[in-house]
Amino acid sequence: MPTLADVVRELESTYDPRWAESWDAVGLVCGDPSSEVRRVLFAVDPVAAVADEALHWGADLIVTHHPLYLRGTTSVAATTFKGRLVHTLIKNDVGLFTAHTNADVADPGVSDALAHAVGLTGPLTPLLPSADDPRRGLGRVGSLPAPLSLREFARQAARGLPGTAGGLRVAGDLDREVRRVAVSGGSGDSLLGTARAAGVDVFLTADLRHHPASEFMEAPDGPALIDAAHWATEWPWLTEAARRLASGLAGKGITVETRVSETVTDAWKTTAECEDLK
Repeated sequence: MPTLADVVRELESTYDPRWAESWDAVGLVCGDPSSEVRRVLFAVDPVAAVADEALHWGADLIVTHHPLYLRGTTSVAATTFKGRLVHTLIKNDVGLFTAHTNADVADPGVSDALAHAVGLTGPLTPLLPSADDPRRGLGRVGSLPAPLSLREFARQAARGLPGTAGGLRVAGDLDREVRRVAVSGGSGDSLLGTARAAGVDVFLTADLRHHPASEFMEAPDGPALIDAAHWATEWPWLTEAARRLASGLAGKGITVETRVSETVTDAWKTTAECEDLK
């Protein structure tokens, strides 16, 4: 029977914690390394609904993309939702492991899965390569198998990503031709200039703020923008991460069962027109 230590070792061989940003918090959050692991649930967010799903399924470990504690804490008292989550996991002998920015820059990583989900094919290259290894890095740039209009590509991307209340927001001429595309899972404001320099036709990411996006679109000859829900751009990675863990352990004669959470943990639940609120 595999132990938590076996699983953590495999995860860290795929998503090296040394690749994480200095401000990040990755790795094992809670769990006894000597405990047995038979079932592993993969999810984007470490929240109560995901913990409930893990308990219902009988998971021994939850692997999330987002950290539970990104900043330091002095208490895990059950007076906060994070403290209650820690208590729930420990009481039920469920571990929690995080792969965040180290999974973002991995090869393949979060943005590779996003690129495939929205229909990019052929070789994918980092939008912003890592200094120590140009095969890794933030974002990915790839091509469509055949050109589409921005309108058609946005529809294709929407079909490829899990549905959220906000859907996709699109900026640019809907009839412009799209061939080369840059994507970045999660917040992509910081990569706007890099996407322009890459000469792509559209940049798909999440959490684009009004002022940076507005100013970006005022400049001539830049790419169109597609803004998706943060959760939706990172969810496709879960399947790849689960597959890589199971395959890597199988090569060592270790078997675990994996599952990708379908619990939608995007914060926004619906949209409303002004008329709906009267």
